[in-house]
Amino acid sequence: MTIGAIAWDDTVLPFQLDRSDIRGRVARLDGVLEEVLKQHDYPAVIEGLLAEMALLTAMIGQSMKLRWKLSLQVRGEGAARILATDYYAPTDDGQPARIRAYASYNKDTIDLNADGFEQIGKGYFAIMIHQGEDMTPYQGVTPLAGGSLAACAETYFAQSEQLPTQFSLSYGKNQMPGEGPKWRAGGIMLQQMPKGSIDAPSGEEPAREDGLTDPMDFLDAEDGENWNRATALVGTVDDMELIGPTVTPTELLVRLFHEEQPRVFDANQVKFGCTCSEEKVRQSLSIYSAKDIKTMTTDEGTVTADCQFCGSHYVFDPLTLGFEAETTPEGKGDDA
Repeated sequence: MTIGAIAWDDTVLPFQLDRSDIRGRVARLDGVLEEVLKQHDYPAVIEGLLAEMALLTAMIGQSMKLRWKLSLQVRGEGAARILATDYYAPTDDGQPARIRAYASYNKDTIDLNADGFEQIGKGYFAIMIHQGEDMTPYQGVTPLAGGSLAACAETYFAQSEQLPTQFSLSYGKNQMPGEGPKWRAGGIMLQQMPKGSIDAPSGEEPAREDGLTDPMDFLDAEDGENWNRATALVGTVDDMELIGPTVTPTELLVRLFHEEQPRVFDANQVKFGCTCSEEKVRQSLSIYSAKDIKTMTTDEGTVTADCQFCGSHYVFDPLTLGFEAETTPEGKGDDA
């Protein structure tokens, strides 16, 4: 691959540190975030949470080699109630992955000047992996911990996958000369490559005070030394190196890991994309009776639905909905 030919914005670059047996991802998002966030009029504190979620989703989704969809969801008891993202894997080689996201929050209690993560409150972080419409999704859930969404994701991999994982993220509104302010985000994901010979501890007290698994429990002495060295190097990165655009991901990897023998693979593009459609809404309403549909009908005699992700607005004739529909969308009777 010719490095100069890559447009680094809205990409995820996989890499491997051959000396340390560690894999990773460098992600840069800008247009994706603009598309995600412009669908709704969120306050800046919610936009920041969604920017972090989208960045995590891009890196985790690409690292899992999915065939269909990955979903991340955070639910809390605070003012920021729901954060949800979906990552749709490329349908064909060379095609971009697609990301969508939305948030639900209490407009009356949200503090526009407070830290976003603190306003989620007590709750959970969940990752769901969908491998096809006819397959049961996998779901892993961990409590909110660590003071950030990135820390929650690290806890998930330690608890559910026994994989030491570290994220270093940066996101915010950035203004380039001659341009207006727009959201940019960048980050690095490190993950110790799994080894079948390392067993999880049993019958021991958890190493962390919160009762959660410490990822270092799954590393032998050599891997632990390699992991500590790599994560210490990531700790030297600054925000502008992560979000760019003047420092390319390959330059960043060389600066951080030149002694770790970094090896890069093909970069993967991501873009905003929603999968909602009139047909899918009709299908979701097909389980309801005519009586149920009547309760959903507006004073204008229609049933409406809005997509939480992209804001698309759908209007239906109630007689065409549910398993007792009297007519088809084309106006034909159900016995036609």
